[in-house]
Amino acid sequence: MINKRSLWFLTLFSLILVLSVYYITMPSELLMASNEEDSETVSATLTDKNEESAELVALRVEAEEKMLDEITELKKVLTDSKSTTEEKNKAFDRMQELNKNRGLEESLENKIKENFDLKAFVSIDESNVEVTVDSTKHDKSLANKIMRAVQEEFETSMNISVKFQK
Repeated sequence: MINKRSLWFLTLFSLILVLSVYYITMPSELLMASNEEDSETVSATLTDKNEESAELVALRVEAEEKMLDEITELKKVLTDSKSTTEEKNKAFDRMQELNKNRGLEESLENKIKENFDLKAFVSIDESNVEVTVDSTKHDKSLANKIMRAVQEEFETSMNISVKFQK
């Protein structure tokens, strides 16, 4: 007599066996086509990244490392059994704020790219917004337009600074 555990084992084993046979007998042209598409996507992404200046890449890496360190510390607080409920709530709220700010930073970078055709790095820290633009042209009117475009995204008044680097 077959019990439930044996029946589940046979069902899963049969499924794995069928998928393995299907994968092995699949025409190699389909596999090569999917690999070529993946490599084209990766090369297009790398080309976009190569167009950014080294300063913007360095700023992105630094900000990413700082955010990951802070998230790691917050996760330690959340998983620590000795932390109080209030500490865990504060840590969770801070993690949500970091994720929201990162999304907003990316949307502002895209907005600057679309509106002004400039690569930029945006950093949000509480009520301060720092915009670093990859441009050889240091124009006050362009900086003013960028500041106004960034302020449109916020309900409250923000301290916005724009730096030009090349």
